[in-house]
Amino acid sequence: MSDEGEIPSPSQPMEEKLLFLQENLSNFVKQYNLPIIESALVISKYLNILLSELQKIALSEGEILPEHITKPWPIISVIEPPRIDNFPLDKLMQTIDKDRMDIFDTIIRTIVNGSEIPFINVVALMRDWEKIIRTQLAKSTSPGHLFSPLELPEDF
Repeated sequence: MSDEGEIPSPSQPMEEKLLFLQENLSNFVKQYNLPIIESALVISKYLNILLSELQKIALSEGEILPEHITKPWPIISVIEPPRIDNFPLDKLMQTIDKDRMDIFDTIIRTIVNGSEIPFINVVALMRDWEKIIRTQLAKSTSPGHLFSPLELPEDF
């Protein structure tokens, strides 16, 4: 097992590497009260990058990626969310904290690259994050709610 705070080496078990990534992301979100919108933008960015690479590899190998990797996981929403075009997206994008998002981004990139975690495993982990974020986004009734801190389940 790696020392606390030290990125697991590529030779360490996959479970340890994924747990380290999960713990670091969760700790950052909790410590900095990362807003839902900022979490969504960073996680979405990584999912798009990783899926693009995985799809290129699958295509070159004549393989098809499973839907639980390529498609967002279903969420249950009890209310009809407002239409996103009712939200002032230009103003929202001007209000986000790019420095905080860069730190969140750097945590992901550094751990994934440093531990050499296979993209398929990172995508599965990111899909779990995406589901939590999308569930909270579905409950948004106003643009201000997008800046509420992302709430992670106790056992996450």
